[in-house]
Amino acid sequence: MQIPKRIASGLINALKGGVVPRVGLGYIAVGRDSEINALLHDVAIAEDGGAFFRFIVGKYGSGKSFLMQTMRQHVMDRGFAAADADLSPERRLMGTKGQCLATYRELMMSLSVKAKPDGGALSLILEKWINSVRTEVLENGMAADNPFFDVEVEKRIFAKINGLNDMVHGFDFAAVIAVYYRAFRDGDDEKSAKAVRWLRGEYSTKTEAKSDLGVNVIISDDNWYDYIKLMCAFLVSAGYKGLVVMIDELVNVMKIPNSTTRQYNYEKILMMYNDCMQGKASHLGIIMGGTPQCIEDTRRGVFSYDALRSRLERGRFATDEVHDMLAPIIRLNPLTYEELTVLTEKLSEIHAGLYGYEPRITLEDRIYFVKAEFERVGAQTNVTPREMIRDFIELLNIAYQNPDKTIPQLMGEDEFKFSEGEGENSDSSDGFEDFEL
Repeated sequence: MQIPKRIASGLINALKGGVVPRVGLGYIAVGRDSEINALLHDVAIAEDGGAFFRFIVGKYGSGKSFLMQTMRQHVMDRGFAAADADLSPERRLMGTKGQCLATYRELMMSLSVKAKPDGGALSLILEKWINSVRTEVLENGMAADNPFFDVEVEKRIFAKINGLNDMVHGFDFAAVIAVYYRAFRDGDDEKSAKAVRWLRGEYSTKTEAKSDLGVNVIISDDNWYDYIKLMCAFLVSAGYKGLVVMIDELVNVMKIPNSTTRQYNYEKILMMYNDCMQGKASHLGIIMGGTPQCIEDTRRGVFSYDALRSRLERGRFATDEVHDMLAPIIRLNPLTYEELTVLTEKLSEIHAGLYGYEPRITLEDRIYFVKAEFERVGAQTNVTPREMIRDFIELLNIAYQNPDKTIPQLMGEDEFKFSEGEGENSDSSDGFEDFEL
């Protein structure tokens, strides 16, 4: 694979550190085809004006965050904007001390489109939108030096944002967009920066917003989700297909010590879920990631809120072996041995390209590595892709720095090879005897 060293370095360093890379995921993606296809079906519905809400559930290190970041790239390629945030003690869905506003700000800071995939795309979106309106006026035959050109542009802009007035807080949102347009037209960078600050939720008092922008409201803990829907509507008016919001680390809601506060957070999830499933939201997708415990725990998890449990609980016919990929909860299956072996091949090629050497690890080495990982005590239920990837990159690093040693020696074996009877005699007859690529 020919991968730019900047991307290859980011991939290797992130994976070795146990975190999901922000770029280059397509180079290492394996498996998850059924999950991605199910989510892309949802995206197609949102593109047509619908909405969707999904939970992605899996153990720590099983690939939840990787799948969400992969979807982030997919939706941007399809003309959507994407925003993502991790919940934490400082970022929640409901709160009274700025925790919800912190979540909103993180989403706006991470707002990405295909032309700016690394976040911070709000200013670019606003400028592109204004320029697209100007292009429309030019295409209708009015020259840029016509004295009525700016009047016509402003008329079209107000026609586009007038549709926002019917939404909750839409009038003030539209007013700030209008302020941004006038500042952009007049070259007033300070004023346009203030409008962007307001849209990002960075104003702390209504007095300051009134003085700077002439609006009487600010984005707060109480109304942040209304502004997510307004931003989605604005993005559609600006030519994007919609907005997909990805919220990870749902386990941090479960960790909230106060039961009433937890219930308020679950109530917010229910409201967002109902919005999407009942058609109250349009062109909006919401994906949340969490562990099985934070979803299914009936004392502190999502299922402790009966209204959510009754909506999300698995029916009579779905099982751990037979999944319903169209259900609100997508439970991640473990990657197969074949998929993990393909993943190690991709990683070895990326590592060799980054450090400029010929790959030394053979197919037999990689199969042996995967087999050895799963022969550890408790590995069948506890080993995750994250742990395997970290171990394999460590092996690649050591092999690169010790070229005089063979791969079997580095893995603690003088010799190894597969024979037909090896799988039968092993204590872990877990499918490797039939393992073929």
